[in-house]
Amino acid sequence: MPPKPRIADLGCGNGAGALLLAEHYQCTVMAVDSSSVFIEELTVRAKQAGLESLIIPIHGDMAKLDRPVASVDLLWSEGAAYNLGFERALRLWRPLLANNGIAVVSELSWFTDRVPEPAIAYWQKVYPMMGTEVENISRADRAGFSVLSTHRLPSSAWWMNYYNPLRDRMKQIEITPATQSVIHETEEEMAVFETFSNFYGYTFYVLRAT
Repeated sequence: MPPKPRIADLGCGNGAGALLLAEHYQCTVMAVDSSSVFIEELTVRAKQAGLESLIIPIHGDMAKLDRPVASVDLLWSEGAAYNLGFERALRLWRPLLANNGIAVVSELSWFTDRVPEPAIAYWQKVYPMMGTEVENISRADRAGFSVLSTHRLPSSAWWMNYYNPLRDRMKQIEITPATQSVIHETEEEMAVFETFSNFYGYTFYVLRAT
């Protein structure tokens, strides 16, 4: 990539990745999310970090980006492609990338094709398009990318950065019929992961546009 790559963080959330990229490369990052709450939080965090001049926050649909062809050198997306489906997301985003541009996209993936039935049954309800790493590599190839490498997010990161803080937060909220349903669904997801995390998780796919 060029020394000052043109960067897009799609499905940026409150901006953890966008801020890290802006700080590391010292260049602008287009940060897109469909949640206005996240975009507002990102704007505040960028100002606090002294990076507001490098962050371009966009409240919008990452499937309908009005951007020029080949206008991005590095496309980053953590845990967001599933909203579109992994292959569809890559097909939609491929035109944005310059020739030989890099995409780093994380996707919930099966680590093996021999998965216990309870895990399959749960994720068939929640994310039926979930594929194995081998299947996702094929999907990336069909979408116009070559896969340079894959990196699995360790299960400890799920607990440290997501499930444990979420569990603490659930203890603090008021229990209503609506929140009780959400809490039950979240507890079910955590129980499945606790039992079957050797079989699935998030994999980062490092891709080159071909």
